[in-house]
Amino acid sequence: MPLIPEEPQIHESAQGPRATPASGRTAPTPRPVPGPRPAAPSRPGRPGPVRPAPPVQRTPRDAAVAKPGPSGPPAAAPAPVSATTPQIQLIPASLEGALDAAEEAVDLLLDSGRAPGEVLVITTGEQHPWATHELSFGEASYWAQHEAGDDVFYADASVVDRAAVRPVVVVAVNGGPDNAAADALPLALSRAGALLIVCGDPQRINSVLGAGV
Repeated sequence: MPLIPEEPQIHESAQGPRATPASGRTAPTPRPVPGPRPAAPSRPGRPGPVRPAPPVQRTPRDAAVAKPGPSGPPAAAPAPVSATTPQIQLIPASLEGALDAAEEAVDLLLDSGRAPGEVLVITTGEQHPWATHELSFGEASYWAQHEAGDDVFYADASVVDRAAVRPVVVVAVNGGPDNAAADALPLALSRAGALLIVCGDPQRINSVLGAGV
C-alpha cells in the first residue's frame, strides 16, 4: 500500500513532528524517537570511533511444563513468534537533496542513541563520499569495515546484496538508472531489521512501494 509522506517520522513507535520536503539541506528532518540505545560513537570519518559493546544476551525464561489431566489431551505447544516486518518511513526530497536528507536522518538517529553499527545507508545514484574514499583503498579494506560492524556503512545500491542485515537502513534515492529505486528498495527492505527510511521523490517511491515492496 502506498505511503503517505505528509507526516514522516524516524522511529518505531512514536509519531514525530510534521516534515516538509527536503531540497538540499533547507528542510529539517523529523526527529526520531526510538527506544533507549547505548551511547553512539562517532560517525565514519570523525576521529576516535569507538566499537560499541556487544548486545547483552537475554536468558529466556524456563517454559512452564503443562500437566495434562488424567483423561485430557496433552497441552498444545506454543505457536512460533513471527518475524517483525520492518517499518517503512518516507522523507520527501529531490534527487539533489536526497543524500543530504539521508545524512540528516542518520545524524538524528545517532543523536537519539542509535549505535553507528546499527545503520546502513544505500545510495541509488552518486556514491556517498565516505564510500568513494574507502573504496580508493580497495574493496577488501572497504568490506572489512562492513564486517567489523562498528560504524555506519555506506553502500551503492548495486552491492546491497552483499550487505548484512542491520536494524536501520536508510535509502537515498539520488538518481541512477530508471530502475534503480525499483531494484534497491526490495533489497533494502530485506536488509532492514526494524526500520527502513527512504529519502526521495514521494511519487516515484510510492509507485515502487505500490508495486509490491
